[in-house]
Amino acid sequence: MEASEARYTRTDLTAALRQLRIRAGDTVFVHVCLDALGAAEGCLTMESRCAMLLAALLDVVGVGGTLLVPTYTFSFCQQQPFDVKRTPTPGGPWSTSVEFLEYFRRLPGVVRSRDPIHSVAGFGPFAEELLADVPPTCFGAGSVFDRLRQVGGKICVIGAGLGEATFMHHVEEMVGVPFRYRKLFTGTIRDGDATRKAGWLYNVHILAENGTPDGRRLEAKARAAGVCRSVTVGAGEILAVESRAFYDLTARCLADDPWLTAVGPAGDPVALEDARVGSAPPEVHLPKDASIEQMVTALWHLPRDLVSDGYDAALGALATQLPMTIHEYPTGTEAWSWIVPEKWTCHEAYLETLDGRRLFSYADHPLHVVSYSLPFEGEVTREELMKHLHVHHQLADAIPFIFKYYERDWGLCCTRAMRETLTDERYRVVIRTSSSYGTLKVGEVVVPGQSDESIVVCAHLCHPAMVNDDLSGVVVGMDAMRALRQRQDLRYTYRFLIVPETIGSVAWLSHHEELIPRLRGGLFLEMLGAEQPHALQRSIMGDTELDECFTLALEAHDPYGWAAPFWKVIGNDERQFNAPGVRVPMLSLTRVLPLTARDWPYRGYHSSADNPELVSIRRLEDSRDLVLRMLDTIDTNATPVNRFKGEVFCSRYGIHIDWWENREANQAFFDVLMLIDGRRTIAQIARQCGVPFESARTVVETLRAHGLVELACDEGARAPARPVAAPQHEGISLTPNVAHGASMAHGASITHGANHTTVAASEAR
Repeated sequence: MEASEARYTRTDLTAALRQLRIRAGDTVFVHVCLDALGAAEGCLTMESRCAMLLAALLDVVGVGGTLLVPTYTFSFCQQQPFDVKRTPTPGGPWSTSVEFLEYFRRLPGVVRSRDPIHSVAGFGPFAEELLADVPPTCFGAGSVFDRLRQVGGKICVIGAGLGEATFMHHVEEMVGVPFRYRKLFTGTIRDGDATRKAGWLYNVHILAENGTPDGRRLEAKARAAGVCRSVTVGAGEILAVESRAFYDLTARCLADDPWLTAVGPAGDPVALEDARVGSAPPEVHLPKDASIEQMVTALWHLPRDLVSDGYDAALGALATQLPMTIHEYPTGTEAWSWIVPEKWTCHEAYLETLDGRRLFSYADHPLHVVSYSLPFEGEVTREELMKHLHVHHQLADAIPFIFKYYERDWGLCCTRAMRETLTDERYRVVIRTSSSYGTLKVGEVVVPGQSDESIVVCAHLCHPAMVNDDLSGVVVGMDAMRALRQRQDLRYTYRFLIVPETIGSVAWLSHHEELIPRLRGGLFLEMLGAEQPHALQRSIMGDTELDECFTLALEAHDPYGWAAPFWKVIGNDERQFNAPGVRVPMLSLTRVLPLTARDWPYRGYHSSADNPELVSIRRLEDSRDLVLRMLDTIDTNATPVNRFKGEVFCSRYGIHIDWWENREANQAFFDVLMLIDGRRTIAQIARQCGVPFESARTVVETLRAHGLVELACDEGARAPARPVAAPQHEGISLTPNVAHGASMAHGASITHGANHTTVAASEAR
């Protein structure tokens, strides 16, 4: 019988529902596609058909029953605010009868969940309990679908297949299927008079055809197992399942075939998405043992966005220089409270006049488009364009670096000079970008020492077509690690992490929690190519051994360098190591201006002016030397324990410094010697005596060579020895820490003021 000729009544509906074992007091989630049933007897309007269906449902569940109806809006997916009371649902394949959804939503006594993507409306005694205060996840733990399962609710699909029951996506998220991943959407939720910004997680499917949802095979298995029951009504069917039984069956089926609920065939999601997007990674080659200058020249111009082909190409090139493990964290991976974002690809982006005159484009410079911009194509008014066109806050002739990783929107960037020429009433905007399932990559170079306690050096590789921020930190770290690999007497193990900013450090830390107790501390390297003196930002604790050692090294190395407390210089990935629950004391080393400076952190920051002309290779090499000095200081710092009593008879050991020939050296020697009592480290002694760390260490090592001192090291690790300077005039050459004095002269007020895979290491050739 044709659907147009079929007839059904309220009695038919109630009888069918009871036959499907829906009972009084049940909680039922209802999907509605009334047109598939044909015409309703005696109903001349859609409203009357809606009223008939609702009456039949209430006839069956009674006053003790609760009805839930999908009122999905996908508001955040469309960058639209969500109003709990007012935003209508457009319906969809899961419920084509929009009229019934809206009819139900507007009924007195109906409540609605605050989910800005998959909201659900409910009526009955348990509606408030099921829909109120839902966590920010569409299908995850605590969602309406999870709550439905916990209370043993039922699912009723009227006029559609079981594959349209979105409860299936709840099971997919809970068991984890390879073609879906968690994606963060952000926006504004309005509930009555209250408005708040919110983020919401939606377990989306990959856009490659293989990942398209298809529940037909699952429905066949559910029917065969008797989990899904069906009754013919009019020209169609009504189906019903118990949520717990449906969950268990679906979980078992997905364990056997993780692609069962997708079109398939099964494949590597990253490869499928790359094929869909048409990724064409740039080719980058570095010579063996590439110099700092060669690394900068080869890598700086790449579009190194957070998760992108450009970033991957740069990291791959660096992996040819040192033995490197590349950790991969797939899109959607939970990293503590963070979610790994999608891969972003910009194919083309430009602004042109309506007569086709191109004004600027992504091909000219990758900063002309907002990093992670949504795609957009069409004519806009000048007023609308200005809302999405960004310029640098200071530099008129520089293109700004703007990114919208998590609060997505479309956008272009240009110089202020260009923006001032835009006087037409309308323009054409083209932004062709793709977001896809990918993997965030973290490179790790490990130089083992005698102890498994580690010092972490870290720098971020992201930021397209920029050098100082922070390719400079990466190349300095690479060269420092090369030097460390040549040493045979390291006390600590050293780890160099190359990360995408913030999320890379969080991803690595959250998937290496077992290492955190063995991380002694670290140093974040950033913005080391500009002309300013070095700036050392202390750890959040401020008084750790690393703080003391690194400060001593800075004072001895850079007479104009300065230091400041945590987050008083600049903020970057060192925050993730110092953060609550981690508390690894990580300092940062930069060449930035003080916070009060007009051009803070440096002129050209986050712009196209941050190019090779801004940085100096000599300064980068100098920063490398300082980094090595800092690491050498912490590595050789130990607590000297005296094996002598009383003042040492220096002439007996040939270490006498004549007071008349070198009064300062004599004083410094005995100042150091008098503090060796097993209670102070070398760094503490150097600080108290006002001499460079190396000078204090020279005294200690000289005394040690004569059996007068032994070094106490953690966990019995052998105390590393360093060559001692040749004696001068049968004595030891010591100089007071004049660098510290210079530092004080130039700003002393500041100084006191889950799814995780690991790719095999690639050996350097």
